[in-house]
Amino acid sequence: MAHETTSNGGSTIGAAGTAVKDGIVGSLKGLNEIEAEIVSLVRNTVSNALRATGSIATEGLTVTKDVVQGALQATEEVGAGLMLSVKSVAKGVVMGVGDVGGDILSGAEQVAKGIVTGAGAIGADVAVAASRAVHGAIEAAQEIGGDVGGVTKAAVTGAVEAAGTIGNSAVRAVRDVLVGAVSGVKDVMSSVLPRTSSSPDPSQPETTKGRKAS
Repeated sequence: MAHETTSNGGSTIGAAGTAVKDGIVGSLKGLNEIEAEIVSLVRNTVSNALRATGSIATEGLTVTKDVVQGALQATEEVGAGLMLSVKSVAKGVVMGVGDVGGDILSGAEQVAKGIVTGAGAIGADVAVAASRAVHGAIEAAQEIGGDVGGVTKAAVTGAVEAAGTIGNSAVRAVRDVLVGAVSGVKDVMSSVLPRTSSSPDPSQPETTKGRKAS
């Protein structure tokens, strides 16, 4: 039996279509709530840990690394999608560092580096992890009124440096996804790649060395 046609030329959906639509809408709302909870958890954990140490400059790196490792282990244990939490973790770390007056640029760089390294270690897609981490750091900077341009550059630098420890193919994948997904990254890449790609792959296009990626 054909579906009815609406006045705008589209067709109405039956019970099955409605059920799927409602289910997806509900799931997406749930995901947003979960992401917000992760941001809050990480932000509070980071800020409380740094306040407790009383030494933000020296302990920031340790706390960031610890938080990222905890998040990665959690996703492995419960079988949840890594990419669901990565953006929220990065956002929470940067906001938590900002809450105690710490260096959010350093926080952005370290959390992106830790996430990409961790993703590579468990066989996850490092390019997607990098993109999610950078976006999370940028969102944090926007919400707390931080240096968005500086945070973007710091997070991209951390992601590319981490990719460089995995291999040239990882660097290319991270570069390509970030150039396509994050505004202003082409300029950042031109300054980051020459000093992170210490052993360039002969098959790598020359445009990745010292010039803007296209």
